[in-house]
Amino acid sequence: MTTAGPGLLMAGSLLPHSAAIADTGTEPAAGASRRSRISRGTHLVHADLHNHTLLSDGDGDPALAFASMRSAGLDVAALTDHATLSDNVLGEVLAGLLPPEYKQLAGLTQADWSRTRRLADKADDPGRFTALRGFEWSEPLLGHVNVWFTEHYVDVLQAGVMQPLLDWLRREPGLVLDGGAGGLAGFNHPGREPGRFEEFHYDKRVRDRVVSIEMFNRRDDFLFEGYADGKPSPLVTCLNSGWRTGITGVTDEHGVDWGHPEGKGRTGLWVDEHSRQGVKRAMRARRFFATRTSGLRVDATATPAGGRAVRMGGVLPLRRGVVKIRLDLARDASWVGRKLHAQVLRPGTDVPTVMDVVPFRVGPVAELRVPVNVADGDWMLVRIADPTEANETPGPAGHPGNKLGIAYTSPWWLEPAR
Repeated sequence: MTTAGPGLLMAGSLLPHSAAIADTGTEPAAGASRRSRISRGTHLVHADLHNHTLLSDGDGDPALAFASMRSAGLDVAALTDHATLSDNVLGEVLAGLLPPEYKQLAGLTQADWSRTRRLADKADDPGRFTALRGFEWSEPLLGHVNVWFTEHYVDVLQAGVMQPLLDWLRREPGLVLDGGAGGLAGFNHPGREPGRFEEFHYDKRVRDRVVSIEMFNRRDDFLFEGYADGKPSPLVTCLNSGWRTGITGVTDEHGVDWGHPEGKGRTGLWVDEHSRQGVKRAMRARRFFATRTSGLRVDATATPAGGRAVRMGGVLPLRRGVVKIRLDLARDASWVGRKLHAQVLRPGTDVPTVMDVVPFRVGPVAELRVPVNVADGDWMLVRIADPTEANETPGPAGHPGNKLGIAYTSPWWLEPAR
């Protein structure tokens, strides 16, 4: 199926990845209660939606991955090996003939895809543990996109452009061509690859299906990725382009200790049911947050004057006015009283505008009041930061985002009533 040429093959060999991760960090704590103090009808599950195995460029046996993540205290886990060159019969043949290093470049084959499904189905335990099969579409210069909840996978149909993937996400599978209709997708480690998804090339037809952007990948915060080289924040470029992505954190594991090292990204999902369909509904609703701390609970609502509370990931029917944000953050007894900052991020040209920075102590529900005008842009979100530590990838001097990120809520989008 692939039409990618030799240029892609050469570029793919330069893909940055970690051959092995031998971190021996502490095991995750049990964490906070899974019930929100400000919302009803859902409960929290902890997820890692981006992981690799020997089926592409990881080091670990895929048969061990789901058990490792479950033992680490995760409730939802996905295997998302790279799809680059091998979605065809030749790819299957070459995978059996060439050295193992070929897999690092070429990625998934159809046999691998089927095996991942079997492993996920075996590990899936509705009500206790949700195991997902996905893949990482991997164009080495443009960027990588995770896709979940599809029957098929697709590799790089045409190097250097995003539209073929977005078209595939819309296409219903047929007798001749497969498709990804019904699936969900997200931008991975945004800005790491120079093409930056063609500067987040936008297609309104799949806006509801492209649900996430990673702000925490491994131990890195991607808020200012590329800023030192003169590029705008990936977050600003993505959301200003029109995408309505929630915010995720992932481990992007390439080693053999899936889920266990403390301090890597993960996602908190607010589900109405602990099942694959419940997870999918939460992802479609952008009802999730990113963090690098196991067991963290974050929920947030925004209420315009005279209106109802809207959960993160939702739409605020507002043109201008003061919005009250309520923030429920907790982990365990050791966090009670810890001083953190809530930063309200709004659109900017190169980096997010910070409308307010509100110090608070972990314990009671925090409240913020922020003046908002849709003329300044149609999104806002809250970044939680530790004022005592530095972001290792800083932005402009003096920007509050230079403080260490603890968590990101998903955005709210402003839509004035017509």
